[in-house]
Amino acid sequence: MMKILGITILLIKMLLTADQTIAQNDTEQGIFFTKKQYDSHPLPRYEETKDLLPAPIYDENPLWIETYWKTWELAFKNFHAPAERSGFVSQFIDAAFNANIFLWDTAFMTMFLNVAHPLVPGISSLDNFYAKQHSTGEICREINRTTGIDFEPWRNIENLPLFSRWGFDEYSNQSHAEVVYKNREVPTPNPKLTLDALNHPIAAWAEMESYHWTGDKKRLEMVREALIKYYEALEKYLRQGNGLYITDWASMDNSPRTPCLEKGGTAIDISSEMVLFARNLAGLSTALGDAEEAEHFTSEADSLAALINQKMWDEEKKFYFDLTIDEELCPIKTIAAFWTLISRTATAERAQYLAEQLQNPNTFGRLHPVPSLSADEDEYYPAGGYWSGAVWIATNTMVIKGLEQYGYHTLAKEIALKHLDAMSIVFQKTGSIWENYAADSIKEGVNTNGAVVVKDLVGFSGVTPILLFLEYGIGLKPDAPKNELIWEISSDKRCGCERFRFNGHVVDLLAEPKENSTQMTVHSNGEFLLKVFHKGNTGSFSIVKGINSFSL
Repeated sequence: MMKILGITILLIKMLLTADQTIAQNDTEQGIFFTKKQYDSHPLPRYEETKDLLPAPIYDENPLWIETYWKTWELAFKNFHAPAERSGFVSQFIDAAFNANIFLWDTAFMTMFLNVAHPLVPGISSLDNFYAKQHSTGEICREINRTTGIDFEPWRNIENLPLFSRWGFDEYSNQSHAEVVYKNREVPTPNPKLTLDALNHPIAAWAEMESYHWTGDKKRLEMVREALIKYYEALEKYLRQGNGLYITDWASMDNSPRTPCLEKGGTAIDISSEMVLFARNLAGLSTALGDAEEAEHFTSEADSLAALINQKMWDEEKKFYFDLTIDEELCPIKTIAAFWTLISRTATAERAQYLAEQLQNPNTFGRLHPVPSLSADEDEYYPAGGYWSGAVWIATNTMVIKGLEQYGYHTLAKEIALKHLDAMSIVFQKTGSIWENYAADSIKEGVNTNGAVVVKDLVGFSGVTPILLFLEYGIGLKPDAPKNELIWEISSDKRCGCERFRFNGHVVDLLAEPKENSTQMTVHSNGEFLLKVFHKGNTGSFSIVKGINSFSL
């Protein structure tokens, strides 16, 4: 009750200063991003756009096709144009969760929207966060969709050193929890936002994922300064004296690990995400021809990764853990540890141990992989329980992409297809796509109080039925900067995709089994290199404009 009362008083105070807030937003935000205003144009409509979208062909499982199209239908309901006076500069997809847009959700949503670029608002959805970036470099993870104002509780209106508004444990009665910096000075000036607002810095990852689909260097040039300033702000305000990074309940809401982070403990997810951030900035710099800057960010990533391996690995348990403020390992196995894969933080040996955990039915290798909490933890909730055991599309995407970094392609594909199949079966039963899912049954997730999670959430839940289906079911993975397309064909039945889009190309691909071979037909509007893998056979084909036919 005390917590609710404190928040209510805070909200009243903020409402009284709303006009002043808008004025501040207009003059102090977005200075690192060149796009300043919205160029009005009609929002895309599903009925008018469907026949232009990529259309998968997969005779082996028609349910996956049905789930794919339902997911697109839901996604189109969540496209928005900027509201008047919001200060937003681009059309965007919304998380379909509440009245706010979320940076974490948006970054993941761009990943499945890349497949339909430029037909729908995709990577440009992140523009509105860059347009609201503070002069300190901070970007709030949650912004009101209508007003364009940072979610009120996450604003540091008190002008204090970094603190968590809602504390390190979601269920505590705190309304203000101080961050204690150990063995470093308190950064100045004070941050514009609270710790609750500053987590999961994955925008650069989303930008580089988009680049691999579109090859758009102009986009990288446009976001470069905003991303670097964001990185520097997090380095300034979130880096603890031990060189690792601070977070609170907001990274994984009700995870049982959060009390370990009290006052300024350091977390394996945010620390590894900062490694990922630096590696993606290095990749961006390389793409733009700045070798010196790329070397700088690579060095930063490698140094932080070494520190994580030194301090956050438990050699006895063979797993990465969070640290308390006193640098004691927090003995709770969570999905957060797997951020060490996508960030290329883990050593090869330790990546193998993590891969084994993903196949262990007693921990993370459950019926519907991958739960957010290990099944052998006391607080594991088999029906979901939000971050006490639910399967989340966002973290599954992170795990799958992380396994690819270490060559675990078969395991990545196995998890992706199990996940896709489970989501499709639940769709068949319920007619919906859900916020998260149970790990020990093929059902939508529930909270620890038994309430069903949000339905029709597309939303980040669109990644699996669209992107992972195309990448791991159909087997199509583009590399736009190289003008190459990899096609890994694993189905014994007719498969492919009409109107597949990458690097400005629109391509129809079809593989049909014949007596002793697979016949492939590719109809393209441009030239590219196609690399095909099928049952141990490989082939490289120079695709030309028009119809191309070959067999393997």
